[in-house]
Amino acid sequence: MKVKLIPVSSHPEASVNGKPFLQYFPYPGYAHIAMAALEATGAASRFSIVAHARGGGAHAQAVAMRMGTARALVKQDQNLRPQLRALGYLTRDSRAKERKKPGLKRARRAPQFSKR
Repeated sequence: MKVKLIPVSSHPEASVNGKPFLQYFPYPGYAHIAMAALEATGAASRFSIVAHARGGGAHAQAVAMRMGTARALVKQDQNLRPQLRALGYLTRDSRAKERKKPGLKRARRAPQFSKR
């Protein structure tokens, strides 16, 4: 997820992949997650957001947008780093899908054992 913060004096807007923010994240929960970093720092009215997302599901993209926004805010103002770090907005979820192994059906699922 690439996030660009554009300072504005009035009427901030947000777009993801060229679509309006609320059209891209129609579920309010995902929209809230994506904007959490701006709301936590009180910067929601000072910046317009342009984001480019690809891969993953809607929830993962919302969390990625939150992290990208948090990183962009820290670039603007280093004093926000401890606050965003405490909220966990600068921490990447490093879990990844485990690879399939030969002789197994999936990563760990073995074929059914037959005694005879």
